[in-house]
Amino acid sequence: MERSRIIKYCIRIYGDPVLKKRALLIEGINPEIRTLAQDMLETMYDAKGIGLAAQQIGKTLSICVIDIPVEADINEASERQNPEIEMPLVLIDPELFHLSKQTDSREEGCLSFPEIMGSVVRPSEIKIRYVDLKGQVRQFQACGLLARAIQHEVDHLNGILFIERMSQVKRVSLSGRLKRMRKKTAESIKTGSV
Repeated sequence: MERSRIIKYCIRIYGDPVLKKRALLIEGINPEIRTLAQDMLETMYDAKGIGLAAQQIGKTLSICVIDIPVEADINEASERQNPEIEMPLVLIDPELFHLSKQTDSREEGCLSFPEIMGSVVRPSEIKIRYVDLKGQVRQFQACGLLARAIQHEVDHLNGILFIERMSQVKRVSLSGRLKRMRKKTAESIKTGSV
């Protein structure tokens, strides 16, 4: 029998100023950070996402969570791309220290931009260094959807939104929807319903 989960956080939507704030480094791993990581995972799962950064729940801490399903971690030859990387990932103070020159363009979405998708060009392989929940510094190389998700979430931690990575033409085509979303978010903040 599955226990019922209590979702503590609402996902912040485009227009909320917290989404543009840079994350603060986490000084040490303590029970509050471990609880935050678990709450973030549950919030992400509830929203049917594969990644979530702290800003998306109104926090300005350098932590994000990612969980790529096995069936999504495959290449054109149906082979696993990152079989050695255990999911879910909790990345504390993540730092990208290598981005491949080779890029690819793929559709991305974001939990903070409901029903908005757009093509984003990103490096196809990355190397990342981060702190895990035990306080250990770790690093790995990733490619495919995992590399893309990590870059997307690290962008969030730096106050960069995925629409800023889209072409100018795409941003113009989305401008009406984004304006309405920003206005609705501003009204929600004003009335305290966020």
